[in-house]
Amino acid sequence: MSKFPDRILSTALAICLAGPALTAGPGLGRPATPDEITAWDLDVSPDGSGLPAGSGDVMTGETLFSERCAACHGEFAEGIGNWPELAGGLGTLADKDPVKTVGSYWPYLSTTWDYVQRSMPFGAAQTLAPDEVYALVAYILYSNDLVDEDFVLSDETFLDVTMPNANGFIPDDRDSVEVPLFTGEPCMTDCKESVEITMRAMVLDVTPEGSDAREVASDEGAGGAEPFPDTSQPSAEVALHDPELVAAGEKVFRKCASCHQVGEGAKNRTGPHLNAIMGRTAGTVEGFRYSGAMAEAGEGGLVWSEETLAEFLADPRAVVKRTRMSFAGLKSAEDIAAINAYLSTLGE
Repeated sequence: MSKFPDRILSTALAICLAGPALTAGPGLGRPATPDEITAWDLDVSPDGSGLPAGSGDVMTGETLFSERCAACHGEFAEGIGNWPELAGGLGTLADKDPVKTVGSYWPYLSTTWDYVQRSMPFGAAQTLAPDEVYALVAYILYSNDLVDEDFVLSDETFLDVTMPNANGFIPDDRDSVEVPLFTGEPCMTDCKESVEITMRAMVLDVTPEGSDAREVASDEGAGGAEPFPDTSQPSAEVALHDPELVAAGEKVFRKCASCHQVGEGAKNRTGPHLNAIMGRTAGTVEGFRYSGAMAEAGEGGLVWSEETLAEFLADPRAVVKRTRMSFAGLKSAEDIAAINAYLSTLGE
């Protein structure tokens, strides 16, 4: 007779006898006290549950931000060096290089509040009182043009704020949509009845250039594909600017984006929009309230060109004394050349 049933019975008996010891655990530590649990339970939900009572206004937040946060994130939440910008980037999420900030990317205000409360200031986390957290978050919202300067954030006004990217996230349905597509038996032969070229890559390093390319296009044109345009001669508009310099300037412009907007639909914010700035008389953007100093500079003949703008970007207050623009200026000549090139491409 086999001994296997006896071994099963012996093992089951041993487990039953050892059960109470395993359930009791190793006998280390102690249960957390209610105060300890409260100290760690800081969660704030999108519906505002978990918020402590309190409030803070934009102006108080600006002072706190300057004292506790600006060393890393800049006076205008524009970010310094590799420290992240917290403002700007609206409308860039579909770009090749999107700018993800509190204003452009974060879907819930509770995430901002919870992060500031739990993790900031850097090196002194959880030292801020609730009113200070409310004030800092109010200033971050203001820096993103999401509230006015007299706004007061509190546990009662929290749900009055809707983040621009609140509906920008979608449920992760890859398990039901993508996995079935890539887990079936792959087709290896005669997968389609016919194969046609429907699009062409326009990236220069993968698309044949010159006459050889057009010969190929001509040969393939008989198959029904549309011939691609002749790009061997750049247009006059493109030839004016080095594309790499323009792209570099677009990145440098992030330092300005918390105050200035550009592109389609650009509006005046903390600073005027900068569309078509080249050739424009200083202080003349319609609807923007300039400082008296900037208006006088325009009346005195200051017109923005690559030369005058370069001087201004290097040291704004040396060019226009008493300007309200508190930006310290760009120290790198390369950055100034790049941002000039970028701004030169912007029309109305």
